[in-house]
Amino acid sequence: MNNHEIDFKLYGDDMQFVEVELDPNETVVAEAGALMMMEDGIAMETIFGDGSENGSGGGVMGKLLGAGRRIITGESLFMTAFTNKGSGKRTVSFASPYPGKIVPLDLSRLGGKVICQKDAFLAAAKGVSIGIEFQRKLGTGFFGGEGFIMQKLEGDGMAFIHAGGTLYRKNLQKGEVLKVDTGCLVAMTSDVDYNIEMVPGVKTALFGGEGLFFATLRGPGSVWVQSLPFSRLASKVFAAAPQNPAGRSKGEGSAAGGLFDLLGGR
Repeated sequence: MNNHEIDFKLYGDDMQFVEVELDPNETVVAEAGALMMMEDGIAMETIFGDGSENGSGGGVMGKLLGAGRRIITGESLFMTAFTNKGSGKRTVSFASPYPGKIVPLDLSRLGGKVICQKDAFLAAAKGVSIGIEFQRKLGTGFFGGEGFIMQKLEGDGMAFIHAGGTLYRKNLQKGEVLKVDTGCLVAMTSDVDYNIEMVPGVKTALFGGEGLFFATLRGPGSVWVQSLPFSRLASKVFAAAPQNPAGRSKGEGSAAGGLFDLLGGR
């Protein structure tokens, strides 16, 4: 194997975190800000890109190319590497950034490559390459909700992605088609054919409340779907919390708001 072999354990239900167990000198790489806690003996190091040597070669130029790929996908320029410098096993834990599920992916059992949303990656064993996947079809690029690119995870180690709400994995047979709201698509194996189609019927598209386009996924392969995309959650929260000129929410919690006003909070 080219990647570090790490053990892990998931905790929680709707607000999950993953605990990664590291042997001496083993390393896990995570998004900046994903750390929840770690035991003594683990060293943190900020690195360019994903820390792998796959795809762009070693040296300074390879690191710059790796970091550049992350900028294109809208992610941070830096990642954080956590290495066990002690003599025994140590653990480090990473938390999901919003309510949902953490998905462990053994890339060695998934053809060595998984394509996912740009913001889905959480952590991975050192050696896993986190790059970009250009969509070949123009319609997918314009209307897929992910632009012309998605993120790809390559290697033979463990990687962890996160999804909002409830997670569902669908194993598609050859020729089987699944149509998914573009925001609900979390990840898919590289053998799945991914395209975008317009919702049929003008009235359905304009007044159906589901948008103008959906993703069409054709098997064979595996697809991971989330029930609550973060963009949908954020839009509902924003719509339910209008602000008055004083900058305080109106509507919900009116009793507390009235007490606040009575005590001179205006």
